[in-house]
Amino acid sequence: MSRRSRRRKSQGFTRRTRPGAAPGTLVHDPLAPRPAIHVIAYGTDQAVERNIEDVDAIRPLLERWPVTWINIDGLGDAAVIRRLGRLFQLHKLALEDVINVHQRAKVEQYENCTFIVARAAYEKSRLETEQVSLFLGANFVLTFQERAGDSFDAVRERIRKAGGRIRSAGPDYLAYALLDAIIDGYYPVLEAYGEKLEDLEDEVLLHPAEELIHRIHQARRDLLWLRRAAWPLREAVNSLHRDPSPLVADETRVYLRDCYDHTIQIIDLLENYRELAAGLLEVYLSSMSNRLNEIMKVLTIFAAIFIPLGFIAALYGMNFDPGVSPWNMPELRWAWGYPFALGLMAAVAGGMLMFFAKKGWLPGRARSRARRRQPTEKTAVD
Repeated sequence: MSRRSRRRKSQGFTRRTRPGAAPGTLVHDPLAPRPAIHVIAYGTDQAVERNIEDVDAIRPLLERWPVTWINIDGLGDAAVIRRLGRLFQLHKLALEDVINVHQRAKVEQYENCTFIVARAAYEKSRLETEQVSLFLGANFVLTFQERAGDSFDAVRERIRKAGGRIRSAGPDYLAYALLDAIIDGYYPVLEAYGEKLEDLEDEVLLHPAEELIHRIHQARRDLLWLRRAAWPLREAVNSLHRDPSPLVADETRVYLRDCYDHTIQIIDLLENYRELAAGLLEVYLSSMSNRLNEIMKVLTIFAAIFIPLGFIAALYGMNFDPGVSPWNMPELRWAWGYPFALGLMAAVAGGMLMFFAKKGWLPGRARSRARRRQPTEKTAVD
């Protein structure tokens, strides 16, 4: 129950604004971490990187540098988010979507910026997804994340190194690089689930056990959750690539098309893994059914053998007196009567086993006969 409650909490959502509240009402999660602001401002020849506590300290960087990337980790202070909204002139509805982290991936155009919502996926102790909100402006990129830790370290390293394309391009290319990092972050997660499914397949075929059914269902739920995150992301990237926008240059649209191709690949992998997980469930049920059939076959063979043995034992257990009539079981007065009865039982049991083996009804004999037939059948086909 504790694992289920934690998973429902991580994959569900709780809307904190009351029904009927005014549009743009910001109510933050009291358990969310406080915002930590990290700024990277750069041009072709130079870049600066700072951790900022006061929102007003961002304004000089915006005025000086061609591109400024402001990243906020944590959404636990609505007042800070309102101040950032006033500084960048962000629409209040977009800010409401930022703080309510259950949004589908989407792209919305406003007067002075483009608002992008994406969902990042991480595989830690369990599957986790996170909403990343991105604002693309004329000379800035503003990103909001639910907590610290992301897949943007490679982008930061590219900005720190002089001479790369990202240093000479505008904020639209930076937005593309961040989206590309989010999308590429799905690949390690899918690789991990591919290995899990392979391990589950081996265990289902070799050692089917009851606990495997729970692991298969868990994998199917996680893959379904990833699918819900990836499908809208594909449409969002396609909209950003195709819809005209003065903030996205034509050179950047070529890279966004590559992002769109990556989302298609991710969705294809997800569909394949979901089908494989569903097939594993069927294989598990089939394996358990075959195992039960083997057990029932062995028990049936034992029962079939003991039926005639029980008849012989019951026959010689009847209370007939040989002294009354010579037909009343003369074997009872015979010195070898008991060994004869045991030998008869052994002969009957052995004969039945030989008969079962000749028919291929014994489990081991059936498999060996099937293996011996395979080369013959293959040779006949050749």
